[in-house]
Amino acid sequence: MRQTHALLKFVVAISILLTFPAFAENADSLSDKRDAQSWLRKIQSAAQTLNYSGTFVYQQANQMRTSRITHVLDGRNEFEKLEILDGKPREYIRNNDEVICYVPDAKTLFVEKRVTHDIFPAILANNAAELTEHYNVRKQESGRIAGHECQAILLQPKDGLRYGYKLWAEKGSGLLLRAQTLNEKNEVVEQISFTQLSIGNVERNRVKPSYTNTQGWKIENSAMSQANLSGWTVNALPKGFRKIREVKRLVSDNAVGSGPATQREVSQIVFSDGLAAISVFIEPESQSRTEGSIQQGATNIVGKRQGDFWLTIVGEVPSAAIRQVANSIEFKPK
Repeated sequence: MRQTHALLKFVVAISILLTFPAFAENADSLSDKRDAQSWLRKIQSAAQTLNYSGTFVYQQANQMRTSRITHVLDGRNEFEKLEILDGKPREYIRNNDEVICYVPDAKTLFVEKRVTHDIFPAILANNAAELTEHYNVRKQESGRIAGHECQAILLQPKDGLRYGYKLWAEKGSGLLLRAQTLNEKNEVVEQISFTQLSIGNVERNRVKPSYTNTQGWKIENSAMSQANLSGWTVNALPKGFRKIREVKRLVSDNAVGSGPATQREVSQIVFSDGLAAISVFIEPESQSRTEGSIQQGATNIVGKRQGDFWLTIVGEVPSAAIRQVANSIEFKPK
């Protein structure tokens, strides 16, 4: 009996010893997950609350575009200046959600409201807890970007209907310095990265427009308004995507080209999982358009007729996801 009791205690002890590493591993894994979530919260906050100015490069396949961004938080108001440095000059000035685009070649100002909050480095819209429902998030290596020490964070999708992402955040502030979009093979399909950056000590006058004399310029107002598009339903959204905007706007054709500009009304429904966005654009059907799909970097686009309407579905998601959305759209007149 004593031998049996001793043997039982030995078995229990061995079981505890064998189980303890698993507990420790789970605890470490939970700690890493919380740490990664904390970094996502820092990334989200830093882009909105810090003053910074820098030059970044956007790369899509073999195309590259250089821009300069300057961001200032003054009290509760956000001011931002985005300058396109390659090709024809163009400049965006943002005051909270109002955006004015300066197009000097056409002597035109485009005025509109911001629909999505996804301009680099402010690409995170939801809190970290919601993102982790659809992405496995973990810390990766440290490194230097544009002269700043950074921490890499990997977001791996839990399904095949969204891309993965690798984000590099500046260690001191949490500001996002590089973002890569990864396909199912873990290949980079597009990326955006600062090449020069200064954080803090940005004067308010640096977010003023470069074009001070716009007398005689044409003003194009998008005339965007909130809309009730409840007659339209998407029945097969990827999990985690939810409706964040329903708007109508007037879109100008030939606004920066020769000839008179014509306007048409376009409705837009925007869905997001907090990182990627899918938009459904709705307008009267046009016989001159050809149905089909194209891919530009990480963006997939489908154009199709549906009844008396033309739909354009645009998403920063894999082609399977955009086709799923496009094929599940229904319209029920009120």
